Amino acid sequence: MENNDPEKLLQRMSSGEAAAFDQFYEQYASFVYQTALTLTKDKSEAEDLCHDVFVEVFYRANSYDAERGSVKAWLAVKTKSRFLDRKRRANRIIYGGMQPERSTSTTALEDTIITKLDREMLKNAIKQLPKAQKYALDRKYFGCLTQKEIAVEMDKPLGTIKSLIRYGLNNLKKQLVAGKAKETLRDDHNHES
Repeated sequence: MENNDPEKLLQRMSSGEAAAFDQFYEQYASFVYQTALTLTKDKSEAEDLCHDVFVEVFYRANSYDAERGSVKAWLAVKTKSRFLDRKRRANRIIYGGMQPERSTSTTALEDTIITKLDREMLKNAIKQLPKAQKYALDRKYFGCLTQKEIAVEMDKPLGTIKSLIRYGLNNLKKQLVAGKAKETLRDDHNHES
């Protein structure tokens, strides 16, 4: 069962292992979704919030600290934080951006900008995926289907679905890493100018 130990999965994820992300998602998707649903009281919002949390987990798996609490507690805090971020953002939009930020922390602003950039990079990376990989990832992570359900829906063997998801995640990771490298080079060039 060590293979499904959440701390080990997070360690493997932080070194880029897509299969570890799959296993971690399988273990915690319904917990995060239920937490999100409790907060949002809306299925669609809960799905979006769940997506945001797992995108953050994908990028920051190494931020988990076992001394500060369990993996479930860490995920619950992330879910509530993303919920509050969305709520604040919605309030700024409703009030025409005139409402002052409650938190003037530079770190909070940087996190918001990074999250927005990460989302944009992820959306662009998803667009570049082959159709079958994109569909399988969409059904698994946004449709909350099991791999078996996707296999039935796509009328393909389970092994093919597992491969589509694995290759899709690997392709996303490659594109995102390449995108971040280009961004870093551009930032370094701008600082030199």
